[in-house]
Formats: sequence, C-alpha cells, structure tokens
Amino acid sequence: MKKFLELRAPAFLIFMAFLVAAAAPLSGCGQAGAGAANVILKTWAPANQIEKGTMEKMCAMFQAAHPQWNIRFVNEIVGEDNALTEVLKDVTEAADVFFFANDQIEDLRHSGAIARLGGPTEEMVHATMPDTVVDTVVVDGKTYGIPFTHNTFFMYYDKTLLDEGDIGSLDAIMAKPTAANVYNFMFNPAGGWMGGAFYYGAGLTIYGEDQVSYEEGCNWNSETGVAVTKYLIDLLQNSKCVHADDASPNELARENRLGAWFDGAWNYDLYKDVLGDDLGLAPLPTFSPDGNTYQLRGFYGSKAIGVNAQTRFMEQAVAFAAFLGSEAMQVLRFEESAQVPTNREAGKTEAVLSDEVAVVIMQEAEIASVMQPTNANFGANYWANAGALFTEIKNGSTNHDNVREKLETFANAFVVD
Repeated sequence: MKKFLELRAPAFLIFMAFLVAAAAPLSGCGQAGAGAANVILKTWAPANQIEKGTMEKMCAMFQAAHPQWNIRFVNEIVGEDNALTEVLKDVTEAADVFFFANDQIEDLRHSGAIARLGGPTEEMVHATMPDTVVDTVVVDGKTYGIPFTHNTFFMYYDKTLLDEGDIGSLDAIMAKPTAANVYNFMFNPAGGWMGGAFYYGAGLTIYGEDQVSYEEGCNWNSETGVAVTKYLIDLLQNSKCVHADDASPNELARENRLGAWFDGAWNYDLYKDVLGDDLGLAPLPTFSPDGNTYQLRGFYGSKAIGVNAQTRFMEQAVAFAAFLGSEAMQVLRFEESAQVPTNREAGKTEAVLSDEVAVVIMQEAEIASVMQPTNANFGANYWANAGALFTEIKNGSTNHDNVREKLETFANAFVVD
C-alpha cells in the first residue's frame, strides 16, 4: 500500500532520531559498549522495511534500549509472502526474527519453525489489538506472532451516486434511484475470497466457529445458507447489479456509472485518480436475505512478526520481535511505508487518523471481518468449490429450484474422515 497523504511526524520521532544518532555505528545498526553479551540477530523483512532504512532505525533504537547486549544485526530482504518457503529450506539457518503472512502459521508450527510466544509479549498482543487481529496469530489458544498490519478489503463508493445514508446497507444501495445506465453495485466474489462475506456474515461457518472443528463440516446448506444463496441469485439478476467479470470498476467509475464495489487498499490510487474527492470509503455494509439483517464479514488476515523456534538467541529474538511490533514501531512503520497499525493506540495517532484508508481498514477489522481460515483442510477444499459455487450462481446453473441440492454438494466437499 502506498503512502497516500503527506503526514506530519509525531514528536516521538525526534527522540528516535536522537537515539539513532547516539547509538555507536556498526555494520547494519547500533552497538553496545564493551563488556556486553555478544548477540547476533538475523531478521528477514520485506523490502519496504529495509530499503527505506526503517529496520536500521529500529535496530539502533533497540540496541540503545538494551546496553546489556552487544548486538550485530543482519537484515535481509525476504517478503512476508515468501517467509514460509525460505524458513523451511533450513530452519537452523533461517532468520531469528521474520515477517510473515498469518496464513503460514500452521505450516510453520507443524514444522517446528516458529516459537510460541508467552509472558509479556503474548499479553501485549492480546491487550493492545482487536480480537479479530489477535485471532490471526492464535492456534489452539497459543500465540505465534505479533501482528503489525492488516490484510483485508472494504467498500468503495461514488459520492455523486450514494451518500452516507445509503452505504450502511446493501439493500439500501440497491434501492437507490439512479440513472438507467448506472449500476448501483458490482458483485465480485473473487473466487470466494470476497463472496464468502455473505455466508460468514449470516453466521454460517466451515468447521465451526473456531474453524478447526472438522466434525461440524460446512453448514452453508442450512435454511440460512439457502436464503443467502437465493439473495445472491436475485442480486445478480437485478439490472442494477453488475458482475466483476463483465465490467471494470475503474472504467465505470470514470463515467460515474458505479455506485459501490468491494476492493482492497492496493487499488486506492487507481480509483482516487478517477473520482478524486468523490471517492468514498466504508466498511462492508449489512444485508437482509431472510428478514434478518446481517453484517457482511470479509475475510481478514494479518502480517505478523515471528521468532524462529531454533534461534540461538531466544531471549533477545523475542524481545526484538516484541519491540518491532510495539505501538511506537507500528507508528513509525506507518509513517515510512503506510502500513496500517494493528495496535489500537497506534491507530489513534494524528498521522493514522488523517489517512482515510487507514481509518476504514481499522473499522473493517473491528466490525466487518472474520479471520480467514488457515487450516489445511479449508485450503484444500474451499477455493475450488467456492469458486465453482459463485460461477454457477452467475451463469444460472444454481437457481431457486436447485439451490438446496447445490449447497448439499458444496457442503459434502468439506467432510473430513
């Protein structure tokens, strides 16, 4: 995500600069005085944390705060998306601290490659971040990472077509009077990544609320699931709704012909360039498929900081990971690479609150999200079957007459022997 607005550095960054200047120079970062215990910490971080000098600043500040350790920092570029692959090549030679996407936790854990976090570090994660965020790094009640930024989607809308009184409800969006050539909403299932928000929003689950109760299977074939599916069938048959396969949101927005659509922060600049001040952002809306009103809940993930379970410097690695994920470092990271903080207090700073994308992502995480399941059974069964379900809803193969049969087939795909 790009830095969208010119942001003023908070006062504490002046103090940070002082710490950086005061720390003795070393290859990479700062160094403690003579007599301190010698420590080597290798960190794998994404390019935006290293090339801009963010990691170097953080290393120097951490060293200044821990004179009892003489630390040699080795910072290498490994993106969060590649952490699992690189760690598993040789856990003993992998980084002591690494940035990773939360959906890698299960594989890292089963491979003995990621340390369970406890004590003050675990307490910090649970006390300073929303439950939706915390859930992304907790498995079987154990914490395996420190989230530092969000990974989800939200709603964009055209302020010339919709106002704040419309955007809270998809039903209100669809009912808004607009010109004949205007689509009020674009439906984009994104292979099930965004389409699942309707089913999870209505309280349906796959493998239970905890997402690992495999004996519960999938309950999308319930009465509620039937109602949700019929709602989507009717939605796509409505002339005021367009499917993402059939049109470009950017091109429609350019002509003020699209009311609302779902997407992530990565396309913000694209839409902002087209609509300017007429671009609106909001959390996902509610919908009413069966007489009840439900909050859509989009898949949510996080990017986190983990510790190698086989590090030679466990105490220092855990302390450094906690430092990197702390409130102050999350603010600094936002200032330098616009990664929206997961820490509640960091999210209240002037810099963050002045950025509309940061604000809507934090709102989305709090009120309109569900953790994207990370277990292997879900991954093996969901994407292909959900993609097929949404394709059949679009092409009419799934209709009001056979919806229950189709959902039974869908649910059967999730049976675990």
